[in-house]
Amino acid sequence: MVAGLCRVLARQGGSVVPFKPQNMALNSAVTSDGGEIGRAQALQAFACGLEPHTDMNPILLKPSSDTGAQVIIHGHAISSMQAAQYHDYKKVALQAVLDSHARLRQQYSAIIVEGAGSPAEINLRENDVANMGFAEAVDCPVVIVADIDRGGVFAHLVGTLDLLSQSEQDRVVGFIINRFRGDIALLQSGLDWLEERTNKPVLGVIPYLTDFYLDAEDAISTSQVSAMQNQQAQQLNVVVPVLSRISNHTDFDALRMHPNVNLQFVTLDQALPHADLIILPGSKNVRADLDSLREAGWAQHLSKHLRYGGKLIGICGGYQMLGNVLADPDAIETNLGDTCGFGLLDLDTVLKQEKQLQQVTATFIDQQFCEQKIVAYEIHCGLSEVNYQTCNPLLMMDCGDKEGAINHDNNVLGTYLHGIFDRPQACDQLLAWAGLEKRGAISLDQHREQQLNRLADCLEHHLDSDFMSRLSQSAQKLAQLCARNKAVS
Repeated sequence: MVAGLCRVLARQGGSVVPFKPQNMALNSAVTSDGGEIGRAQALQAFACGLEPHTDMNPILLKPSSDTGAQVIIHGHAISSMQAAQYHDYKKVALQAVLDSHARLRQQYSAIIVEGAGSPAEINLRENDVANMGFAEAVDCPVVIVADIDRGGVFAHLVGTLDLLSQSEQDRVVGFIINRFRGDIALLQSGLDWLEERTNKPVLGVIPYLTDFYLDAEDAISTSQVSAMQNQQAQQLNVVVPVLSRISNHTDFDALRMHPNVNLQFVTLDQALPHADLIILPGSKNVRADLDSLREAGWAQHLSKHLRYGGKLIGICGGYQMLGNVLADPDAIETNLGDTCGFGLLDLDTVLKQEKQLQQVTATFIDQQFCEQKIVAYEIHCGLSEVNYQTCNPLLMMDCGDKEGAINHDNNVLGTYLHGIFDRPQACDQLLAWAGLEKRGAISLDQHREQQLNRLADCLEHHLDSDFMSRLSQSAQKLAQLCARNKAVS
């Protein structure tokens, strides 16, 4: 909804920016100022026609266990905290949120804010920085959005409103019901009851959009795959194991939408299906996920896969797993010590406290690939030393450094770069290496443009016209005020 509203205002020429005070996700993006934010805010920035910036998501929590997470403030990791410890830290975190919001208010005429989870989580109300606590701190109007596809939408909306304080209820300007399927006439009596019961307007009922794609905020979805596959054409079977702390699985979006790729995410307790290509993904906790893979028999699975002619790619944490050893002298992830890798690429990794965060441009230099440039990004802890006598470099960075590795048997390659499949030409070359002769990769950026415009069209048609007019007029008034302030200063 935030991405769609951002696109609506941006198409009208408004100066609009997305903002999420706190995000918890393992899908992240590198910003123009060299920091790390949630992937969803990078998508919302794209909807506005902006480069992502750390002020758009001042707090990012990346879970490393069921009760602990890495805390990232203004794009950089400051510590790993347990849940109770972070609950106390939120008093400090709020100031970081307010600082970012204040900077955005000076630059943009409209800020579309996304909450996190539910605003009615009673156990998290104290020192809240993500929802109503933030709205109260900056005097922000609120729209409550409910997903009717999950069921119980009226109980959801009424219950949420009832659990808010009186001042919080007063700043709720209305409701939006999202992802509705069916005859709207059958819903009307419920809408009338809701407005009478709460004295709040329903600002719109948004229909469920079929075959709709936007980058996932965190959870893995496979629902977008089957509709996009051409069952009559040659297909490449690609398997990705779902690690406990899998991160940046948006790396595989281009494969999910490729008409000739059958992409399957498999849990570690599932039988391994037939695969032409296996990809080990990124991980927030590489050593623990590597141990889980080994316990589930994946060392034998990978060996058999390669012996039968399959290809294997490791990305980021998956790249580290393909090496000889992961050393953790500072206990960055788990206890002190080393973890043996799969030994399929001749490299050794030492985990470091400071993350490598950068947007990069690189060129394939292995002779079997064309000199195709790719634009990607790095987010990882640790440095890897590759023995380029026993394997070849995959890429040359614009800075002149070699990146990645491909073994001399030409069946295993690895890279730290996220987004390596995003550009069609690079995707086609990597899939050709894996055995797919037919080229058909799509441009993710073009597809995002189409989907965001489709979403914006839908919102403009189905949201209350008075609400949309007030939103647009407020943005224009703020823009005029900002312009006057700049002229005065």
